[in-house]
Amino acid sequence: MEDSVTAVSDGEEVETLVTIGSYGEPVRLVRDSSEEILLLWAIQQPTLSKQNAFVFQSSLKLELEACGHRLIISQSPSSMSTPGVTGAVMWDSGIILGKFLEHAVDSGGLLLRGKKVVELGAGCGLVGCVAALLGAVIVLTDLPDRLRLLKKNIENNVTENDVLGSATVRELIWGDDLDSELTDPLPDYVLGSDVIYSEGAVTDLLATLKKLCGIQTTIILTGELRNGLHCWARGSETVASGLSQ
Repeated sequence: MEDSVTAVSDGEEVETLVTIGSYGEPVRLVRDSSEEILLLWAIQQPTLSKQNAFVFQSSLKLELEACGHRLIISQSPSSMSTPGVTGAVMWDSGIILGKFLEHAVDSGGLLLRGKKVVELGAGCGLVGCVAALLGAVIVLTDLPDRLRLLKKNIENNVTENDVLGSATVRELIWGDDLDSELTDPLPDYVLGSDVIYSEGAVTDLLATLKKLCGIQTTIILTGELRNGLHCWARGSETVASGLSQ
């Protein structure tokens, strides 16, 4: 359900804000996603932006402060040599999403305490750790070969007595049937950072999102606009795509 609020300036309507899902603040709905992407692309000028500004992907550990805790996130840089593996190290968008959650809760725009949250493509688990510290009951999901590192980081960072929420790890292959733990009840929030890393995965991602979401569900995704040409390795096949002109 949407509640609309129209902003007016000098007698003219500027934009319509809506309250939607579980997020507490009015937001502007994106009606034309392609136009929005091109606008962001023009503003950010990704060819001039420095990638991996917040992370050190060659390091075995990434340390940062969040929610009054010092988190130590283990990484596996050597795994990045395996085609298709991206979740073995942190990416900037994961840092941004974690800090966004912390700021939104602190400012009263977001309530995570006691809320059911599912994270897709959890990778090293930073976002899920932050969500648990903020009180969420979160299920972190990823592919089978990513779970060992993910579980290690959850065990090392979500064990203290003053953690408000909880975190569990589950295998999930996008497009497959969902376990009842994920859908009964449906989550209040679905999180994901840098989950659109391959054109071939988008269809399955959307299918999973549709199965996970009810009218009360809010999806929060972050991603980085990179150079005009992206290459992803999938097995022996390299898929290249860019913005169509």
